[in-house]
Formats: sequence, structure tokens, C-alpha cells
Amino acid sequence: MTVDAKSLNAKVDQELEQLSDNRVVSHILALRSEPAITIRRWDYGREDEQYPCWTVLRHPASNTGIAYCERGFGPRSPWGLIILDGDEGDMSIGMDCSWYKRFLHAFFESWAATDLSIWRVFKTESAAGESHAISGEGDWDVTWSKVMALRESHPANRYDCRTSIDYERE
Repeated sequence: MTVDAKSLNAKVDQELEQLSDNRVVSHILALRSEPAITIRRWDYGREDEQYPCWTVLRHPASNTGIAYCERGFGPRSPWGLIILDGDEGDMSIGMDCSWYKRFLHAFFESWAATDLSIWRVFKTESAAGESHAISGEGDWDVTWSKVMALRESHPANRYDCRTSIDYERE
């Protein structure tokens, strides 16, 4: 399936409709850009192999964004975290761990999401394997500081930094 700017906007809009948290929706809308094609190097094929990637979100503060690419890791994982500008070495499609099935997956893994105070400490007890939030929402850096302190003082449990904002994670 070949995409264009209109169909990509529709895909992002469809995912944004799932969100009830206006902070996140407003932030995404502020960073969203009209889809534009950038040709990016594919590092896993021929030396000169390149694919068109559509940038749909720009986070200038980190020089990163979110792109859609039907080739490379797409169509299975077409939404990727990318570097916006840089030398030729920076302008590749990147690694598979930065590509996701859905736009919102990519967003919540992006630097753009760290601007929001939506982060909580989650505790997973080793025996039960169940995870639950043990803090209120907070800033990214502060929440990670709490996670690291808890990991050091309570190594039998697992502590993570993530959001409890509800969106389809599949």
C-alpha cells in the first residue's frame, strides 16, 4: 500500500482519537508536522539502499522525530524514531528497536514524550510478576531518579518508569 500525506494524517488522527488525556493530545498536535518525505539509508541491505520515510512529528529540542516508512521495518513496524537533521551517518532508518506497529507506541518511546509530566514509578514484585504504579505522575528526570534509588535499595523487585495513560498498546 502506498501512502500519501492525507492518508498519514488520517492514521495519526485515528490514533489520537483513542487518547483521553488532553495534555498528550495537545503536545502531539503542537509537534505534529505536515508529512514530508526524507530519503533515508537502509543499513541492512545493499550499501546504497535507501527508502522514503514520511516525517510526521518533529521535536526540535532533541533533533528527533517520528516517521512512517513502508519499507525497511515496515509494513510490520512502520512508525519509527528518527534523527531529524545531521550528517549522512545520522540520516539512516536506524535500528529495529526504534520502530513500532503504531504511532502512539513510537510517541511514548520518543524524547517528545519526556516533555510531559506523565511519568510514574511502577513496581513489579518478583514472585507475583504483577506491576502497579507506586507514585503519582511526575517529570521524566525526577521519576527516573526515584526508579534508580529504588532499584538500588530494593534489588529483589523491579522498578520502571512509564506512563499509565491508557492507549491501545497492541
